[in-house]
Order: sequence, then structure tokens, then C-alpha cells
Amino acid sequence: MSELIPMPETGTVPARSMAAPRGTGGSPFGPVLTRLREFTAQPAVQKAMPGIIIAAVIGLAALVWMAIAQPPQRDLFSGLADTEKAAVVEALKSSGIAYDIDNATGALTVSEGDYHQAKMLLASQGLPKSAPDGDAMISSLPMGASRAVEDQRLRAAREVDLARTIEAIDAVQTARIHLAVEQPSVFLRDRAQPAASVMLQLKPGRALAEGQVRAITHLVGSSVPGLAPEGVAVIDQNGRLLSKAGGDPASEASDRQIDIQQRIEGRYVEALTTLLTPLVGAGNFTTEVHADVDFAEVQATRESFPREIAAVREERGSWTKEGAPEGASGIPGALANTPPPASQVQAAPGGAIAAPVAAGVAPAPGPDRTTENYNRTFELGREISVTKQPVGNVRRLSIAVALKNPEGAKPRSKTEVAAIEQLVKGAVGFDQARGDQIAINARSFAPVELPTPSWYEASWVGTTARNLTALLVAALLIFGLGRPLLKRRAEAAAERAKLAEVNKQAIKGELASALATHAAGDPSAQVTLDMIEAAPGYAARAELIRSFVRQDPARAALVVRDLIRADMPQAETRNA
Repeated sequence: MSELIPMPETGTVPARSMAAPRGTGGSPFGPVLTRLREFTAQPAVQKAMPGIIIAAVIGLAALVWMAIAQPPQRDLFSGLADTEKAAVVEALKSSGIAYDIDNATGALTVSEGDYHQAKMLLASQGLPKSAPDGDAMISSLPMGASRAVEDQRLRAAREVDLARTIEAIDAVQTARIHLAVEQPSVFLRDRAQPAASVMLQLKPGRALAEGQVRAITHLVGSSVPGLAPEGVAVIDQNGRLLSKAGGDPASEASDRQIDIQQRIEGRYVEALTTLLTPLVGAGNFTTEVHADVDFAEVQATRESFPREIAAVREERGSWTKEGAPEGASGIPGALANTPPPASQVQAAPGGAIAAPVAAGVAPAPGPDRTTENYNRTFELGREISVTKQPVGNVRRLSIAVALKNPEGAKPRSKTEVAAIEQLVKGAVGFDQARGDQIAINARSFAPVELPTPSWYEASWVGTTARNLTALLVAALLIFGLGRPLLKRRAEAAAERAKLAEVNKQAIKGELASALATHAAGDPSAQVTLDMIEAAPGYAARAELIRSFVRQDPARAALVVRDLIRADMPQAETRNA
């Protein structure tokens, strides 16, 4: 009956046929909105709508919570092949570590808290197994490629192989190599020398020694035909030139000397630390060492000719003898071939005694003369000695050691300090002749104030801020969107119920009035209380009451009793 509206001319027609469809307005979404409105207007949907809205708001709040409360992501690997990426994902999934893959770049990311754990896990399993090498690039060379394409692909493969080799060094994380090699040509007389540049990404906190850089330059130079190590430039991720080829010789020498001096001083500091730590404890002493190092290059050459090792190398000459017979004769060692007779001593005139004269012996001939003529060449011993003083000799040491006095106890005695001084002298090889100096003093150290990080730099602050932000957003969604929506929904439902009740009462009144009018004209018609209430006037209402009493006196008595009780509740209470 609520669907009928009395029409003055045509009677009653359905109310829905008279209402124009709303929401169309020529829009293509008009029928969809109409169907949606009809669906939501159903009583069952109207009853379930508050629950649906609450569930939607809670789900939206949960999505916001997961989006905001999630810790920041960090790239684990980027640029991996699909096979390598699948192996890494499988390892992370089996270990229960959450991961994400960027749809734009394909980078594999994990949360900040799981980054190091994922790194160690994958390293223990040997993942990723390998980076693309030169063989893979050569294998992927298309058939029928031109000579230029083939040369570029071969050069790129050589660069990749060299980069993988350099990455095997412990301190190097990644490496990239660019080769500038001119292709040989018979039409060119002058050719540019090959060159190469190496870009190194070092691991955090690591550095390359000079020897390692030199090894990298020699590795690249020996791997490319015609490339000298001097033509290789090595730089790190900070843009710092590591190779010294082609630099200033004076600057290179100065850097090398400083490095040598620092290593010598570091060796002495390490020896003192090893010695004093068990004696006074770590942190109870400080030491400084200054080494005066001699970097002068001295080279001396000495040449000597020792006499004792002289020898005759060549001898030429002749000798002659005058006055001797041509042949040898006589008794060896005698002046004649016959034995001499007995000697006779004769007195010479004047009392002198004459020498004895052998009988039958002729007077002796004149003396013999031998002449020698020799030319001798001697080979003298030759000794060449080259002396070169080593570079980096320590000319003098200056060592200062500060000992910390025990807190709340007696200061260190002079005997204890002297004993430690003797130990220090023995540890560094103290030499009084070269002027070494050692100073040891016991003092109270100033308190060390470590920088305390601000409260907002703590790790829990970021997590708490994210969680509170997520809670705030969820509360805003629930109380700022969900609650007003539910309240508006309840008010609209109450308004519709009130309007329906008013319409119902109006229709009921109209029907009762019509029935009352009909009953007033027909005394035999059944009279009800609604008809009496809807009577248009006092006279009609009185007539209907008389008809109602005649038709059902018992019910009329009950109605009168109820009216009396409603008007006098106190009297009813007293009677009870």
C-alpha cells in the first residue's frame, strides 16, 4: 500500500514509475550507479552495511600500517642474471628472510635489519655464484657480425675478464676496466700507444697498498699486447688516483719516504704496545715514536792492487858470459883439472911471506862476466769494491711514553718507571752512540669524554616513530573517516525510519478516517479504536463510540479501565 499514491485523474500508479532515474545525467556510469544504489537499498545490505564499512576501514588502516611501519629497504644485489636472482631468492625464502624485487630496476632489496644477515647467509652458500665473464660474451656473439662489432665484443670480453680477475683481490669489491687499444692497420705509420683505466670500488674501510696497486698495473699491462704498466691509470670510488705512473718523480719519492718512515714508526709503536699492555693494562699508557730516517743514497767504489797476489804474466830476455871456455871441463868446483900440489911457503924479500905457488900450474885467467837482459811483465792483483748504503737507515730514535697513574692509589714510583724504561730500551734497540732519546713519565690522564649520541639518533627512535605514525594514520582513518561515516549512516537510517513511521501513521489515519466515515453511515459496520481516533469531529467520534459499545460492551469496558489506569497511576498503585 505504500507503493500507491492517489492520483486525481488517473487513480493510483506505482510510485517508482513516477520517479525519474537519478544519477544518469548522460554519463556512461549512470546505469552502474543506479544498480549499485538499488543493491545498497536492499534491507539485508542495509543491515550489513555498518559491518562492511568497519571491515573496509580496518583493512585500509592495516594497509597503511604495513606501508608505514615497514622498515626501510636496502639493495642487496642489482644487475644479477635471472638464474642468479632465482637462486638468491630461493635461499632467502628458505631462511625466512623477507625480500622485495623492484619492478622498475629489478634490484633485490631486503629490510635494513636483515641486510647483514642476508649477506652472510648468501656468502656461506656461495651466492651469487659468478658474474658474467668474457666467455659468455663471446658465446653470445651473433652470427654474421661485422669485423668492427666483433672487435668491440672481444675488447669488452677482455675488459670483463680482467675486471673479474682484479675483483679476486680481497680489498676490491667491484672493478671496471676500459681499454684504449688502436686496431693495427697497414696504412698507418705512427700508432698511438695502448692505454687502460681501472675503476675500483673498494670495500668499506679497506685500502690498497702501493704494492697491490703496482701489481694491478702490471697485471693489466701484461694482459694487453703492447701496453706498458706506465700506461695504466688506477683510481678508486672517491676519484683518487692510486697509480703513480707518469707523475712527478720528486713527489713520488717524497710519498715513498713518508710511507717508509710511517711503517718504521708503526713497527716500534707495535712493539711498545705489545710490551706495555700486559704490564700496565690497555688504555693506561700512550706512546709516540719519531724515527729520524736517512734516505740519502750513498754508493762508493774502491779499486786496489794487493802486492801479495802479484804474478809474472810474461818474461822475455837473454844472458851472455865472457871469459869462460866454450865447453865445461875440470873438476867441478876446482880451478884446474889436476889436483894441486903441496904448497910451499917461501919468504919474500923483506921478511914477507909469499903466497904458495903450485908447481906446474899456469896463472889463473881473468874473472868471468855474465850479462843478463830480461823484460818481465807482472800481473798484479786487482780488487774492485762497490759499497751502497741501504736507504731508510734509522739515524736516531725519539720515544715518549706516558704512563697513567692508578686511580685512587699511590703514583708510580721512580723505581717502577726506571724498570719500564729499561724494558723500553731493550724493546726498541736503544743505541746511545747514535743519540737515541727515551722519555717516560707517569701522570694522571685527563678524563676522556666520549661523544654521546643524541636521543633521536638511537635505533629505537626510528622504529617507534614509524609505529606511532602508523597508529596515528590508522586512528585518523577509523575515527576521522569510519566513525563519521557510520554516524551519518545511522542518522540517515533513523531519518528514514521516522519518515516511514510518519507516512505509515498518515496512511493509517486516512484509512481510519475513511472507515470511520463509512461506519458512521452504516451502523452495522465493525468499529475499531483506530476508526474512533481517526474520526473527523466530536459528533462523529461520539457516534462511533456508541456503536463500538453496542457491538462489544466487554471490550469497551476494558478500554475504559485502561484509560482510567493511564490517567491515575497513583490510585492504581494504592489499590494494589
